[in-house]
Parts: sequence; structure tokens; C-alpha cells
Amino acid sequence: MDQLINDFSPGLFAMQTLILVILLVLLFKFAWKPIMAALTEREEGIQNALDQAENARKEMQNLHADNERLLKEARAERDAMMKEAREIKDKIIADAKQEAEEQTSTMVENAKATIKQEQQAAIAELKKKVGDLSIEIAQKVVRKELASQDDQLRLVEGMLEEVILN
Repeated sequence: MDQLINDFSPGLFAMQTLILVILLVLLFKFAWKPIMAALTEREEGIQNALDQAENARKEMQNLHADNERLLKEARAERDAMMKEAREIKDKIIADAKQEAEEQTSTMVENAKATIKQEQQAAIAELKKKVGDLSIEIAQKVVRKELASQDDQLRLVEGMLEEVILN
């Protein structure tokens, strides 16, 4: 350290101080403003980027909320459509059952009417056949019994008496 003090030159020190002051003035005059402007610009750029990132984050939150809302609406709409489809299905089934019951009832009534008509037709046919058979039997009996003239006269007189009495 002693050697440093011995080597000290006031002229050299003054020259270096003058050069340092001139350098600081030049730096202040020419470099300080552009450096500060660059730093300010960079700071503003960083702040803008942060603001944009915040805006993007908010927008993403809004989009996410909108997506959730749309999803809920879509689910609600789907549920409503499914409920409506079930109601329509149940109504169609109920209508089909009712129509089937009505058709069955109509078919049963028609069958009953047809059976009654066929029964009446069969009874009428049976009566006709019994009548025809009775006439045929009566004709054969009358022919046999009325083979003689005397029998015929007695039968006619008996019938006339019945008709007169009634």
C-alpha cells in the first residue's frame, strides 16, 4: 500500500477525473435517454404482456363459464327432449292399447252379433226342416189313413167340427 501512495500522481489523477466526468456527461447526454427509453419501453412491453395475459386469462374464464352454461343448457334441453320422447312413447302406447281394446270390443260385439244371426238362421233352418219333415210325415200318415173313402169323409167332418167350434 505504501507503494501505491508513493506512485500517486496528482496530474494523472486530475486527468482521469476529467476523462471520467466527460465520459459521464457524454453518457448522460447521448446514452442515458436511449437506455432509459429502452428500459421504459421494455417495462411497458412487459406490463402490456402481463395485461394481455390477464385479459386472456379472464377471457378463458369467461369462455369456460360460457362453455359450462352451454353444456348445462344442452343437458337440460336433452333431458327435456328425452322426457318429451318418453311422454310421446307412453301416449302412443296408451293410444295403441286403447285402440286395440276398442277394436277387440268391436270384434267381440261383431262376433256375438254374427253368432246370434247364425244361431237364429240355424233355428229358422231347423224350424223349416222340422216343418218340412212334419208335413212329409203328415202326408205319409194321411195317405195311409185316408186310403179309403170312408176315412177321408170322417177326417173332413172332424176338421169341420173343430173349425166351427173354435
